[in-house]
Amino acid sequence: MKNAVIALAVTIVIAALLFWLVPGDYNSTGYLWIKSVHIFSVIAWMAGMLYLPRLFVYHAEAGPKTPQSETFKVMEKRLLKGIVNPAMIGTWVAGVWLAVKGDWFTPGNGWLHAKIALVVVMSGIHGMLSAAVRRFAEDRNTRSSRYWRIMNEVPAVLLIAIIILVVVKPF
Repeated sequence: MKNAVIALAVTIVIAALLFWLVPGDYNSTGYLWIKSVHIFSVIAWMAGMLYLPRLFVYHAEAGPKTPQSETFKVMEKRLLKGIVNPAMIGTWVAGVWLAVKGDWFTPGNGWLHAKIALVVVMSGIHGMLSAAVRRFAEDRNTRSSRYWRIMNEVPAVLLIAIIILVVVKPF
């Protein structure tokens, strides 16, 4: 819980700085830079969200207290702390900035609300995976490798739906 509060505080501070420092005209260079940050952050976040459950598959198969398990613990923690968490924060901060500055919260942009709902679900899965990293680190995983194989597909399905909403804007 403490880490989640810290991450939220960092996100709010970064967002406040962005809103204060970067000009927001939809066609401005600042808007395009933030859009680039958003795209980069989404790609990094999704790479981690797809790789972390795959590590869990192998970790679950290795079993607790093995040399392989210790290696997976290091890999999982570094992936989560070094890539996945910062990328999620970047995705949220840049995405909210783009939506506000681009005036996307207007009537007729229902696709954005649906997209945000799916990103909230993705963030929940992120939290679930973060908790799993802690459980694996403590040798308390109770899930099978089959479970983690299935969970490995969830971020991909969500990503497909999010991309369709953004590109097609069906409603």
